[in-house]
Amino acid sequence: MGPHPAVADIRRAIRAALADLPPGALVLAACSGGADSLALAACLGFTAPRMGLRAGLLTVDHGLQPGSADRARDLVLLAPGLALDPAEALTVTVGTEGGPEAAARAARYAALDAAADRLGAAAVLLGHTLNDQAETVLFRLSRGSGSRSLAGMAERAGRYRRPLLGLSRTRTEQACAALGLAVWEDPHNQDPAYRRVRVRREALPALETALGPGIAEALARTARLCRDDADALDEWADAVYAQARELGAGLDVATLRALPAAVRRRVIQRAAVAAGSPAGALAAVHIEEVDRLVTDWRGQRGVDLPGGVGAQRRCGTLIFASNLC
Repeated sequence: MGPHPAVADIRRAIRAALADLPPGALVLAACSGGADSLALAACLGFTAPRMGLRAGLLTVDHGLQPGSADRARDLVLLAPGLALDPAEALTVTVGTEGGPEAAARAARYAALDAAADRLGAAAVLLGHTLNDQAETVLFRLSRGSGSRSLAGMAERAGRYRRPLLGLSRTRTEQACAALGLAVWEDPHNQDPAYRRVRVRREALPALETALGPGIAEALARTARLCRDDADALDEWADAVYAQARELGAGLDVATLRALPAAVRRRVIQRAAVAAGSPAGALAAVHIEEVDRLVTDWRGQRGVDLPGGVGAQRRCGTLIFASNLC
């Protein structure tokens, strides 16, 4: 008799995500003890050796809840029974910059990066599911984000891989039940003070009630389509920007004007970042103001951008430089 269908689905997703790794490579599962990451870790421990890979586990103790150190210790003790070795608990100090969610995320990824480097891991698996993807898309949609942002979380980002983006949270819960794994319920996942919790517990159910079932699947499908579109537009913009750099300083306005707006704005963003404007601080409103120097030129002064960078139009050329405006 084969494994439970939910277990089989997760093992299959992991095999697909790791198919390109060489024999002997170390893969680490980032595990919080929740259903998603616990199912992922358990299925990795089964799948990796059968692919000629080594598998381990990392858990991060944020120190934000009573008993968090005990939970981390229990996961490390559980790991050998799941064929996961090495297994480590990483203790972090969470700051305040960007709010509690962003600060915890920054501390977590810094710890995972350092451990992966030290252990020589080829990949770190994250347990984000289709539901997490839907929540991400909905949250970003509320901010008026573009197609790259609406593409949601990538299946791969550097060493990080998310095999479960095509599977629901219900599937991981079923897998844990079938494997007899005790799931830890994070109290923060019930706290409406967190925006993601409000999206999960209020916004998505309201949409399901108003529009019918399948909203999470539709949002995740939207993310995949947006990612395909954004990848194609980024490749086009990369080619245009690379050609512009070969021709000298600045961007030719006539060339920019002939481009579709989606490509032109991407080229402008690349030029601004290359001049020193921080990508994280460069918002759509900044790009739109620079775009007006191309499409709605009336002799206006330049545009001030984050990082002390300015953009000006001179003699048919768009120029980016520090302290220009």
